[in-house]
Amino acid sequence: MDIEALRSFLAFIDTGSFTRAAKQTFRTQSAISMQMKKLEQELDQTLFQREGRQLVLTHEGQKLASYARRLLSLHDEAVSSLRTQADSQPLLFGCPDDYAETLLPCLVSLIRQHLGPVQIHVMCATSVRLRQLMDKGELHAAILTRQPGSDEGHFLMQDQGVWYGSPETDILSLRPLPIALFQADCKFHAAALDGLMKQEISFDLVSCSSSATAQRGMVRAGLAIGAMARSSMSPDLVELRADWLPPLPGIEIALSLAPQSHSGLTSQIARTISHAFLAALPKKCDTGGKHLTIMKTAIKCE
Repeated sequence: MDIEALRSFLAFIDTGSFTRAAKQTFRTQSAISMQMKKLEQELDQTLFQREGRQLVLTHEGQKLASYARRLLSLHDEAVSSLRTQADSQPLLFGCPDDYAETLLPCLVSLIRQHLGPVQIHVMCATSVRLRQLMDKGELHAAILTRQPGSDEGHFLMQDQGVWYGSPETDILSLRPLPIALFQADCKFHAAALDGLMKQEISFDLVSCSSSATAQRGMVRAGLAIGAMARSSMSPDLVELRADWLPPLPGIEIALSLAPQSHSGLTSQIARTISHAFLAALPKKCDTGGKHLTIMKTAIKCE
């Protein structure tokens, strides 16, 4: 049976009039009459009979009314459930590994505040790789490192590249200087190597990784010093401030949406999230350790 015909049938029962049923279902009265005739033909039953000037249900029509209400209720429940599942499709989200422990939790909290209990699938990769995945439609959005002053994405915060090491090991005097860096497409990688070479400081590239955990592990073990964004440092490591260490660049971090983003994560919502993220950050953060203040504040963005 045609679901819409059943809907019109019940509209007639509830209103007692084909005219009002037509208005409720946004159809013409003749269209409603045609639907009723088709129902009768399909069931091979008479559903209506006249009593004086009124059209009322036959016994078969009353039986159909009971079934029609249950059928429509189940139909609408199924449609609503499936549409809700479609609207709550997982959010495919990218994040550089060095922001996964610090910036990501706050962003996830804010996203779920605005999108509801959406499931978020996180892909950790470099900003270069994440841009490629968004362009290919494999990610909906990502946290990205961008050039200062760039208009890419929705601004989240400024950060500064720093040299850092283990407080329990002093290896700054070693030559060649052991260093652990991110992969070559990281801004800190090129700046660190170029700076050391220009100052004619010999170095030993102990490890090169896309994983912030791996880099911090090398530094924590006293195998090297590292270079990363100040906000990505962990509290058990310290910022190194030797005058001869080459300066590392400042960066900006942004929330970027893919050309085909998640249906719930609109540009307006992304802008609102970026403003909320900014409001959660303290005004000043100078040294390693104080980045904890940033993250503790940001994660409480409720």
